[in-house]
Amino acid sequence: MLIFCLSVKNLDGYGQIRWFSVVLIEITGRMDATRGQNGIQLLLAAEQEAQHIVNAARNAKIARLKQAKEGAEKDITEFRAHVEAEFQRKVAESSGDSGANVKRLEQETEAKIHHLKIEAARISHDVVHMLLKHVTTVKN
Repeated sequence: MLIFCLSVKNLDGYGQIRWFSVVLIEITGRMDATRGQNGIQLLLAAEQEAQHIVNAARNAKIARLKQAKEGAEKDITEFRAHVEAEFQRKVAESSGDSGANVKRLEQETEAKIHHLKIEAARISHDVVHMLLKHVTTVKN
């Protein structure tokens, strides 16, 4: 009785491990040399096929990882471009507003200065009389 067993670990596309087992069982009272050679050839063929399956799974996994990396890099590039464009737009808006704000503040300042000059001119005569009165009045 001869039992040949081959187990091959295979990583499928999702990183999970699969086990492929090839079991050749031959139970005979007597085996001649040709059947033994045939069994060995079958075992070698099964081993080669299992190796091809493992290599194909590994290559498929590498290809998917490469594709995922390229997709992620593309998404990152697009996101960076979008964020940069949004930033440039906001900078342009704020710098445009800054010029308008400066102009508005200058106008408000000029209006307040003008208002203060008018008020000062209006009450300056009364202030001068009040100061002269206090300076010239003698208290005992």
